[in-house]
Amino acid sequence: LTEENPVSWITNSGWKDLLYLSTVNIPVFNDLIRNFKSNLDVWKEWYDLEAPEVHPLPNNLSNKLTSLQKLCLMRCIRPDRVVNSIKMFIIDTLGEKYIQPPVIDYQRIYNQSSCNMPMVFILSPGADPQADIQKFCDEMSMTNRFKFIALGQGQGPIAEVLLETGIKRGHWVLLQNCHLLTSWLKTLEKILNEMKDTPHKDFRLWLTTEPTDKFPLGILQKSLKVVTEPPDGLKLNMKAIYSKLSNDVLDECPHHAYKSCLFVLAYLHAVVLERRKYGKIGWNVNYDFNESDYIISRKLISLYLLKSHEDNDEYIPWNSLKYLIGSAMYGGRVSDDMDRRILTTYLEEYMGDFLFDNCNIFLFSNVGYNYNLPANSDLENYQQIIEDYPLTNSPAVFGLHPNAEIGYYTNAVKSMWIDLISLQPRRSGSNEGISREDYISNTASDIYNKIPLTSLDIGSYDIIQTRTLLLKQNSMIDKTLDNVITPCQVVLLQELERWNNLVRRMAISLQDLKRALIGEIGMSDELDSLGDSLYNGFVPSLWRKLAPDTQKPLSSWMNHYTLRYKQYDSWIKKGEPLIMWLSGLHIPESYLTALVQTTCRKKNWPLDKSTLYTMVTKYTNINSKSIPLLESGCYVHGLYLEGAGWDIDKSSLCLQSPKVLVTELPIMQVIPIEGSKLKLHNTFKTPVYVTQNRRNAMGVGLVFEADLATSDHSSHWVLQGVALSLNIDT
Repeated sequence: LTEENPVSWITNSGWKDLLYLSTVNIPVFNDLIRNFKSNLDVWKEWYDLEAPEVHPLPNNLSNKLTSLQKLCLMRCIRPDRVVNSIKMFIIDTLGEKYIQPPVIDYQRIYNQSSCNMPMVFILSPGADPQADIQKFCDEMSMTNRFKFIALGQGQGPIAEVLLETGIKRGHWVLLQNCHLLTSWLKTLEKILNEMKDTPHKDFRLWLTTEPTDKFPLGILQKSLKVVTEPPDGLKLNMKAIYSKLSNDVLDECPHHAYKSCLFVLAYLHAVVLERRKYGKIGWNVNYDFNESDYIISRKLISLYLLKSHEDNDEYIPWNSLKYLIGSAMYGGRVSDDMDRRILTTYLEEYMGDFLFDNCNIFLFSNVGYNYNLPANSDLENYQQIIEDYPLTNSPAVFGLHPNAEIGYYTNAVKSMWIDLISLQPRRSGSNEGISREDYISNTASDIYNKIPLTSLDIGSYDIIQTRTLLLKQNSMIDKTLDNVITPCQVVLLQELERWNNLVRRMAISLQDLKRALIGEIGMSDELDSLGDSLYNGFVPSLWRKLAPDTQKPLSSWMNHYTLRYKQYDSWIKKGEPLIMWLSGLHIPESYLTALVQTTCRKKNWPLDKSTLYTMVTKYTNINSKSIPLLESGCYVHGLYLEGAGWDIDKSSLCLQSPKVLVTELPIMQVIPIEGSKLKLHNTFKTPVYVTQNRRNAMGVGLVFEADLATSDHSSHWVLQGVALSLNIDT
């Protein structure tokens, strides 16, 4: 940075972008930094606005800047509002219709189709056009000639039979989830090519697929493409559900609680769908909840309440309903334990006898609007109540902190920037400045000089020599450890092996890249991808495979890489660190397991009945001399809290401060203990993940679960999506 960042509320990357913006050859930006520094209070007031894009810029800049220049300034100061600013830019430039998704008109789609033109529905999460296609089929009197199948393993031959019959007899054939059987789509393309002019004039082929690069271009080129989007917002989702109900459905069960339970179910359905848009703080895995989950759950409620009514049972079977809905219907899609905890919490909050407590009126939420449970009524009245709901909602309506919206928009704009960078031309159109090849070569040389390489055969550390050194240290400390490697040292040796693999891969690939740039060897696809990553500032996939998971850009990742080396080096030379930086380990959970194993050996505990718990200290400085030594366990630092703040005076969770998405936790103590002796109160079981990307559908990413003190009910923090991360993306 050429000038120091004068304020704490703008990130260093934002300040760097602002400095660069002031150097571009645009007169209105030349005085930007001086203007900013001399009016910090005015700029802070504008920065703190919830939607600064709809307010004038300070110092009359709104009248001096074009719409595109305003976007550049917004990108530096409030990147989380860039998505909305771009929408406003499109409205000003092209018109409002270009940002509003059109309503799908199946009659219009049918009119544009033909027996030779398939209709491909490209699905977004939560959108399932099957019910709408079937409804349109009924309107067109094609019910008896409508055939459909969900593709999957072994379904290809059945689909071929349906197609063959449909082509001859004029059936409508719907093939769902084509992305799940991409290997068969080549056969489908061949069938369509051979069909030519022979099909029955009434034949129509409907296909649904999620976006996939394996879908045959031949089918796409001859098909009518339709993009389906689910309703956006609580109101529109509930409106979509009640628009497909009828008074007959509302009256099919005579139980007094039936209509109320249907409304609760519709609200729950809308909430679980809306929570997805907040990314990993909403759900770890982006589940494909859709209308079928609601329909089956509605039928279950009707079945159980009808039985209860016929038996004159005064109690509603809440536990059965909550289990079936939360663990079987909606819960059947949920693969992550923490996500299941969120779903069951919603059911505990929304379903129970408290719904009908006249002394304490139940509210789903009172944030911005009183979302209450209406009295039993007819369909039209329910639809009118939903129509009165606000069109947009704060994340707090779903139990999340308002900051979740900032995180959602920030991630959206980061994704957009990555896509824009990938679209940039590979070569500059002018002769000014450094060439792309020279930039890559300089970056490669700079990184190569930072690699702690002993030799290309070894990497950084000779494992045999390191093991000998550790044995020598052990014998000097304790004679009983003569020729014995401790569990934690086993972890160290395993870590060094992985580190050496990464170091060798980096060194060899950078050498090969520099040779390829000057023409000594051919430029392979692997080296070409490496060069692209270095040029765009991303961690190359070639290295990423051998390193801990990360979302950091290349420059931050190199700082992390250097700190990892320093911790390994200190561990070898000075012994196990008093305060372990878990982020610096490739597999941190193996170190925590070794801690438990070490304590069990020392105290003769059974390993399979021992566990660990955590306690957050008040120490924030890892170099503090007042931190006491531990008999067992360890201290860890570098944990980042997301979804909540930390009250250091009370040593407990607290609400996040506005616009503060991540808080670094003080030093945490990890304590091994016998499982039978562990009794915790007023704590929240908090998952600890490697990155803010949390855990994926394969279950990769969870390190352990920490115990954080709290005076609030755990359901509050569950719905807030509270978690800890070892790495953040900066």
